[in-house]
Amino acid sequence: MGTILPEKNKIGLWTSTSLVVGNMIGAGVFLMPAALASYGSISLLGWMFSAIGSFFLARVFGNLSKLAPQVTGGPYGYTRLGLGDFAGFLVAWGYWISTACANAAITISLVSALSTFFPVLSGNAVYSVSTGLLAIWLLTWINTRGVVVSGKVQLFTTILKLAPLFVIAVGGLFFIRLENFQPFNSSGTSIWSAIQATATFTMFAFVGIECASIPASTVDNPAKTIARATMLGLLIAALVYILGSVSLMGILSPAQLKNSVTPYADAAVLMFGPTAKYWVSAGIAIAAFGALNGWILIQGQMPYAIAKDKLFPAVFAKENKRKVPYMGMLINSVVVSLFMTMNYTKGLVEQFRFLLLLAVLTIFIPYLFSTTAYMLINLLKKKEKKGLISAALIAVPAFAYSLWAIAGCGEKTVYYGFLVLMAGIPFYVWIVYTNKTEEL
Repeated sequence: MGTILPEKNKIGLWTSTSLVVGNMIGAGVFLMPAALASYGSISLLGWMFSAIGSFFLARVFGNLSKLAPQVTGGPYGYTRLGLGDFAGFLVAWGYWISTACANAAITISLVSALSTFFPVLSGNAVYSVSTGLLAIWLLTWINTRGVVVSGKVQLFTTILKLAPLFVIAVGGLFFIRLENFQPFNSSGTSIWSAIQATATFTMFAFVGIECASIPASTVDNPAKTIARATMLGLLIAALVYILGSVSLMGILSPAQLKNSVTPYADAAVLMFGPTAKYWVSAGIAIAAFGALNGWILIQGQMPYAIAKDKLFPAVFAKENKRKVPYMGMLINSVVVSLFMTMNYTKGLVEQFRFLLLLAVLTIFIPYLFSTTAYMLINLLKKKEKKGLISAALIAVPAFAYSLWAIAGCGEKTVYYGFLVLMAGIPFYVWIVYTNKTEEL
């Protein structure tokens, strides 16, 4: 458990919801429709499949927040409660690596979006790296000012990023041409194979659904707020994703959408004129900035919860006068800065991409563990048959969806992801040994 904060220093429903939405909807959503265009309009079924799977995961995290409102650390905290220290450590280790890699990728997306307004950023590595480092450390500083301050930034940027997305997602429905939805399946494979392929892409857009549960000690009335924020965040994100995809597919021809590197901007130009691409680019930059802010908050809270349980070095639990785990944020931001810089070093680009691929895998493994812990906690806390059946109806689909998502990462990624997780075992042994030595 974390330090108990007075209510005025805690975040409420809308800020918690913005943490979920803001961390789920990053800059990548602006490119997703183009990546799915080669499959045809069947990709809309992929979005629906991912949304349904994410619904079960949202219910798992929402119900866990009610069963254990005192637990901080989200997937780590719930896994440790249900499955013990070692399983909790593996989840935390993987999540910590994943967050660092993801934040580096988000920073690169931010710099790329800003290059529309500052072309020098697209061709000068020094300026690009400097801009990325400025963003990382500016938001790190903001987050050390307190959870309320970073929460306000998150809420503000989430509203700003949703504005252009909703304008195109909803307004674009009036510009749709039905012939653009043909062919339904252009993948050259069966309908089920096409759905599997598109769902593999789209499920990653829902990563971050667990974020309201991670800073539980800083949330006002976590038993109610986290569950509501998680479901509300999922609903908002799913609407943006699905309506946006429908509008873009209807506005742009399949060939245009497939070859577009800025599909939302291209659709906006057709709807509102040539200057529209600038405010869409601004929306992409704000989306990346807001997502980076939210994940930097998470990158401090997760190691803090682990360190408080003596499964990470005590330095990660150090707080400033505002009760912010600033040392964890600083250490993580150093790692993020290194990963981000790797992308602009030619010899290390492939290594960075490999780390990013592992980040995707190490996000879904905590989901898998959390669903297992949810079922076990229910078995221990609820003796009524009806309650256990209802829990199983949520946990089983969530577990199956998470396992399927991990398999979708590919054999090579799963193989190396397993090695990365196992590489944390010596670290765990050292931590346990240190704790035992201190007790003697």
